[in-house]
Amino acid sequence: MTQKYTPLKDHDTPIKVLFTGYLCTVGIGYLFALVQILFTHGMADGKFGLSIDDIVYSYYGNRSGTVLEQKLNGSMKENASEQERFEIMKWVRDGAELSDYKSSGVEKIIETRCVMCHNKEASIPDFSSFEGLKSVTAQDEGATFASLTRVSHIHLFGISFIFMFVGIIFSFSETTTTKYKCIAIGMPYAFLIADILSWWLTKIHPMFAWLVILAGTGMGASFMFMWATSLLEMWLFKPVFINGPGLRVQQWLDEKTKLDEILPALKKAAAWLTQLWLKHAWPFIKERLKK
Repeated sequence: MTQKYTPLKDHDTPIKVLFTGYLCTVGIGYLFALVQILFTHGMADGKFGLSIDDIVYSYYGNRSGTVLEQKLNGSMKENASEQERFEIMKWVRDGAELSDYKSSGVEKIIETRCVMCHNKEASIPDFSSFEGLKSVTAQDEGATFASLTRVSHIHLFGISFIFMFVGIIFSFSETTTTKYKCIAIGMPYAFLIADILSWWLTKIHPMFAWLVILAGTGMGASFMFMWATSLLEMWLFKPVFINGPGLRVQQWLDEKTKLDEILPALKKAAAWLTQLWLKHAWPFIKERLKK
């Protein structure tokens, strides 16, 4: 069958440079997005590093305290001293009354430590007015439905464009069969929708926090597969796919990918995952829900 497209390795050098520039730029952007997640959601429980608790606190909220307290013990912990944070939290637990706002010294702390970022020009709560500060002294219920709506449509529009252009470039690859190429191109969109949906589900119930991590991991893995394959085919096709590891992988696939050999392996993997879920993951989730 005649090939109906020009493979990546056979494109003119200017086109390769264009594709490579785009892939490198979005790759760096994706890396910074992961770092940004670590410094925002990853600090929700007061500890660096993304965990299930971070996801729950970010979307469902920590119903054991107020929004302001959770931030002071989490992502905003480094922005004020221990004594200053204690004074603010004491004022909050005493009822966060306007009459005590100035006399307790909280007003001065807020003006010194917080208003430089939390002001009218920022998209975060405005602490330059007492009403703006008062709004975050209520129980922490995580992300609001309004903020989820705003972030959801931004992510759906923006990230889908990134995947579209990466998918177009990857569609010119020739080391992947058409069947698996279609799966690889379609997977990021499926995981993107699952990721956005998992935010809303976690807002309703914390047990769906696992879905946030699984969907995000799947989206990143499919992106990296297309990204790496495209770059390798453009510039390292012969050393990687003809004489290198790519050839050995293809030979292994040709020898091992018979359906009757794959099914037992899949069943064994499914049984192992089910046992892992029932023995470790589900008991952990139930324990967190009880707490």
